[in-house]
Amino acid sequence: MLEERKLTSLQTRSKLPAYFKFNDGGRKAAGYKGTAAGDCVVRAIAIASGKDYQEVYDAINEGCRTQRKTKRMHRETSARVGVYVKRKWYKDYLQSLGFRWVPTMHIGSGCQVHLRADELPSGRLVVHVSKHSTAVIDGVIHDTHDPSRAGTRCVYGYWIRG
Repeated sequence: MLEERKLTSLQTRSKLPAYFKFNDGGRKAAGYKGTAAGDCVVRAIAIASGKDYQEVYDAINEGCRTQRKTKRMHRETSARVGVYVKRKWYKDYLQSLGFRWVPTMHIGSGCQVHLRADELPSGRLVVHVSKHSTAVIDGVIHDTHDPSRAGTRCVYGYWIRG
């Protein structure tokens, strides 16, 4: 009977979403106003790397400015309105900060990892989910809102420091 209670407790705990902590990554301190911006990539990198928001903002804008435009790009990209995270310059930038890419979803595999503390490793992560990027530090989501969808949001992959 004791073993059954332990199993039930573990099952319940494993379905909990990651904890959430409000963190704008230094956006307000850098002099930016409001919260309605598409700067989730900048915030996530600034939080996970510990770098200054403005420094990351400028680096992302430089990458967006120099990237080759393609037919599939239906809008301009920038640190303010959003970034195509599959670009080589973006990967090179995160690797230069000491991060490495870990894919969690492959074609035809379905969702294997969710935005939950028990499904992500500990450490400093920049996590990519559908149309959003967020920072997760030791199982705690650091963002301006909780993007976990109660632990059901699928993780496409993450950058981990180290």
